[in-house]
Amino acid sequence: MKNSEKKDEIGIIPFSTVKYIKDNTVKLLAFFASFILAVMLLFLRISLTNTISTYNINDYEVGQISDITVKAEKSLPADSENPIAVEKGEKIIKKGFPITEEGYAKLKRMSASRAYIDYRAFANSILFLMLLGALYFFLFSRVCLGKKCNPQEIITEDVFFIAVFACTVFASRTAFFSNPYAMNIISPIVFCTFLMAILFGQMDAISFAIISSFGVLCGSGYQLVPFIYSLCVSLASSRIVRRIERRIDLVFAAMLQGILSPVFLFTITIIFNGSMLGSPTRGNYMALAGVMLNGFMSGILCLGFLTPLEYLLNSASVFRLMDLSDTNAEILKRMSLTASGTFQHSIMVAQLAEAACAKIGANALLARVGGYYHDIGKIDNPEFFTENQNSNENIHSTINPSLSVTIIKNHVRKGVEMARELRLPARIVDIIAEHHGNSVLKFFYMNAQKDDPNANPGDYSYSGTPPTTRESGVVMLADTVEAACKSLNKPSASRIEKFIQTLVNGKIEEGQLNNCDLTFKDINIIEETFTQLLIGYYHSRVKYPDQNEDDASKAQEAEKQESVEEAGSDASTKKTASDEGENTKDTEETATKDGKQGTGER
Repeated sequence: MKNSEKKDEIGIIPFSTVKYIKDNTVKLLAFFASFILAVMLLFLRISLTNTISTYNINDYEVGQISDITVKAEKSLPADSENPIAVEKGEKIIKKGFPITEEGYAKLKRMSASRAYIDYRAFANSILFLMLLGALYFFLFSRVCLGKKCNPQEIITEDVFFIAVFACTVFASRTAFFSNPYAMNIISPIVFCTFLMAILFGQMDAISFAIISSFGVLCGSGYQLVPFIYSLCVSLASSRIVRRIERRIDLVFAAMLQGILSPVFLFTITIIFNGSMLGSPTRGNYMALAGVMLNGFMSGILCLGFLTPLEYLLNSASVFRLMDLSDTNAEILKRMSLTASGTFQHSIMVAQLAEAACAKIGANALLARVGGYYHDIGKIDNPEFFTENQNSNENIHSTINPSLSVTIIKNHVRKGVEMARELRLPARIVDIIAEHHGNSVLKFFYMNAQKDDPNANPGDYSYSGTPPTTRESGVVMLADTVEAACKSLNKPSASRIEKFIQTLVNGKIEEGQLNNCDLTFKDINIIEETFTQLLIGYYHSRVKYPDQNEDDASKAQEAEKQESVEEAGSDASTKKTASDEGENTKDTEETATKDGKQGTGER
């Protein structure tokens, strides 16, 4: 028994490895490509470094007692530039003896030759990059970011890392920028971090800042000054652009970064008691002015590169989401004309989702845009959805339940197709695909059971997946609650609050929220936010003095009939079937019969 269990455990390991490779193919390929490029850059740097037998020429001087014996591994003939020849096997310096002028000249001849490469330093740097790769996979995992990185994100991060690493390597080989303080003047780490934060979010930018700073440490020959400076400015830049909403805000962010960069460099100079560029005064001013210009121009250049990168990467950046949140967008205007009920429903869902996400610390703007677009698949067949039906006749009463289910389910697939045609960001597409999860359309399933008790619930379920992000989960709950609450008779504060709790609990019991990282604390905050907004939405009004009871009751009935919304598509609801277009019934009777589901089906 124990042997079989061990065999099963051993068999799981290769299966898990294959599954990981399959799920992260792009990430692995991008990593290996960037790793190879980084190794090539390292080889270039080390091959151009003046080293002999793994020791730097600066470690030696004339008259110094040598602590090692250095032998020439290769012959170097004399030439016009270097008249001193070196013979293979010749002892250049001997341990315990002083270094002569001739011996030092031969050491310099050997260090200047590309035939002598410090392979030990090269191997050490490769080992460092391998450890950095392990940190890379951890920082860009779902554990740290709270989401799965898409291929565009991974490729962009790797390209930016190579750009920072290459600039550091080439800077270390120039006379002026080899100074550890001057090296920071041409580093693009602030520019790249700005773009990472705006395009993909603050957590991605923080992870990038850490990885790139260690890359600067390796590329600079393990000098602490450029490493500490790069880490400070990159973390600061990721924080500065965290909540910008307008493009003009990026100009102010550039100005702030231009102030912080010289402050960081000046502080580091004091800590290390160093001189920035040779001259204690003039050199310091040049370095401070250089990093100030670097910080400011990084923000300005970011404005120019941002728009093409947004469309090239199709990212859900704050500026792209702000553009998509304009209700004058062509697809939203088309929805308001052809499916006005769905449009009003989407506006309310967006308001609920945005408010809830703001309270729990999720991406409120993403949730608002997701709410606007989550039902765009209803545009082609609006008459099949209750919120768009103006007459008392229900079109679904004249067709087979299976056909009704096919039409209702199709709006999710159609919405995803339309979103991809419009090149909406992947995170918006995911919200559209997940806002019903894999829930059962219970209204039609129960009707089908009357004709066939053995009806398969899978035939009456949405084909999507449950929400995988917090924003997607909040949009699902907002969609359910907004649709179902319109079916309440005389909605009071207490009835709305209890009804929302019933609806949310139904989603939890069905497992629709298992994969979206929403905590019970988040759920409580979401319920409170929904309750507060919907109580305000359904507030009572003072009766006009000349208004008689008959007119008031007729007006209420008409308003009630027009406000019936879809909610029967939700797995947890049993009181409103807004997606199926069913006729209205008394809400309290349905809630009593279907207590646990409590969906507001009518």
